[in-house]
Amino acid sequence: MYKNNYKWLYVVLPILFVAVLGSIFVNLGMEWFNNLNKPMQWIPSIVIPIVWTIIYLTFSIIFVVWINKEKLQKNTKILLIINGVLNVFWCLIFFTFNQTFLGSIIIILNLIAGFLLFLNIFKNNKKYGLILFIYPIWISIATSLNMALWILN
Repeated sequence: MYKNNYKWLYVVLPILFVAVLGSIFVNLGMEWFNNLNKPMQWIPSIVIPIVWTIIYLTFSIIFVVWINKEKLQKNTKILLIINGVLNVFWCLIFFTFNQTFLGSIIIILNLIAGFLLFLNIFKNNKKYGLILFIYPIWISIATSLNMALWILN
């Protein structure tokens, strides 16, 4: 299936890098985060890392399969990079620097970039796009939660 090459590393390593770096920034701000006022409808804490793990694994699997069938288009790569950078940047600004307002701005940009990425993937491969729709849905939820934290704190 993988033609004895290491192309998959070009997909998996950046996704792993985003996941690990984001996690480091999140963990640096957990004490601050735990003391924030949260809305009554807050998602249980255990759900968030589970959903992110599913998202990262899904992206990894789909893109490994994809690059072994055909080359990724340049605009798809650019959108992946933009989403990864915004994701890490949000973790840094929101959790590490404790900035709910600036975090809200960044996550709104991430939401827009997430939907652009979804549309790009869907245009190129409807099946992959539908599977990866979990990402913009989750970013939408995260954006509303981020906005609630900004308002309440």
